[in-house]
Amino acid sequence: MRIGKPLLLALAFALLAGCVTTPRQPAPHRLIDTAVPDGFATDVRLLSIDRKHFLRESPVLLRSIRRAADGSLDILALSGGGAGGAFGAGALVGLGRAHARPTFELVTGVSAGALIAPFAFLGSGWDAQLTRAFTGQASASLQRSPLMSVASRLLFPQGFGRHDPLAALVDHYVTDAMIEAVAREYARGRRLIVATTDLDKQETVLWDMGAIAMRGGEAARKLFRDVLVASASVPGVFPPVLIPVHQGARHYEEMHVDGGVTTPLFAAPLIAQILPADLGLLRGAHLYVIINGQLVAAPATTRLSTPAILERSFAAQTTYKTRETLALTFGFADRYGMHLRISEIPGDYPFGSFIDFRPGHLRALFDYAAACAAQGRLWMTPAQSLHRNLDSPQPAPGAPVACPAPAP
Repeated sequence: MRIGKPLLLALAFALLAGCVTTPRQPAPHRLIDTAVPDGFATDVRLLSIDRKHFLRESPVLLRSIRRAADGSLDILALSGGGAGGAFGAGALVGLGRAHARPTFELVTGVSAGALIAPFAFLGSGWDAQLTRAFTGQASASLQRSPLMSVASRLLFPQGFGRHDPLAALVDHYVTDAMIEAVAREYARGRRLIVATTDLDKQETVLWDMGAIAMRGGEAARKLFRDVLVASASVPGVFPPVLIPVHQGARHYEEMHVDGGVTTPLFAAPLIAQILPADLGLLRGAHLYVIINGQLVAAPATTRLSTPAILERSFAAQTTYKTRETLALTFGFADRYGMHLRISEIPGDYPFGSFIDFRPGHLRALFDYAAACAAQGRLWMTPAQSLHRNLDSPQPAPGAPVACPAPAP
């Protein structure tokens, strides 16, 4: 049967109207409440601006990671960046090859950084899985046209037929073995924290993945997986994640999306950085920050098209938000006498789009970071990063890009 164009248009608008207006239960009226995921306790997460909860729980966390530290206290913060996650993954694998990778007592991750974070937390023994996750053919399923992504999300905000390639990829790597390993490290005092954005509240939520893992069983694996997927679910590219919660007798679903919507990275909750708090146990810690993106980009002529304008505007907004968060992190580290080192994709690296998940593109970025880390040319001071990005000469087309840090 042949379907005429008017009927097709009517069907499309009907689908659009039906999918976009799918009813949900009302959001809670209070910004800070006691809602928890079904089957879990309140210790599995923290709203980033919940001062009372933070002041109650932070001493416990700090004492825990201090006890777990064998010598220096090492903290790793992994930023978002989409396909740029191949940089952070390669950096960690390269550090492992060079036997220069600390055992991080605290690992935090946002978006692509959240997907790296469990592997970073569990150590070099998981590098084979980390490599496959960011360079294997499975990641190619994430590749899509930006216009088709937006059109798909308009018609099917929760995914066509509930199929989501990001969820499938994460589900493959979040195994029972991973949950058990994270729980063991949590019991030793180490902590793994991942950020999502609660879109109903428009706030950052920090999830204690070890506390989730301690629950055990399929319930722990499912929530662990869903939090990772949510943290990396860029709005308009991947569908949101609905997490069932309850507050007393009331049950409803929260909508969570990419943690990078509200924060590109974090070393501590926002409330800890803007209000006085006694975090003296952080004094002297080593803080490592990996930016899975660029803090500057080579100038390029923007085409007079709406997609090009939107893409470059989004990139500029993300870059400046990352710079501002880094500046806040620098001040936080200085306040507590922490030793800060950072690394990022240099501005002269031909990175391209953050949604370019072609295997060749990911593999090249992964190998670049791994080689630089193995050579001891990954970590920089903030001053070295500024010099590398703003003062270094641009390479000739086709010439190799220098590593982030200068030669030792």
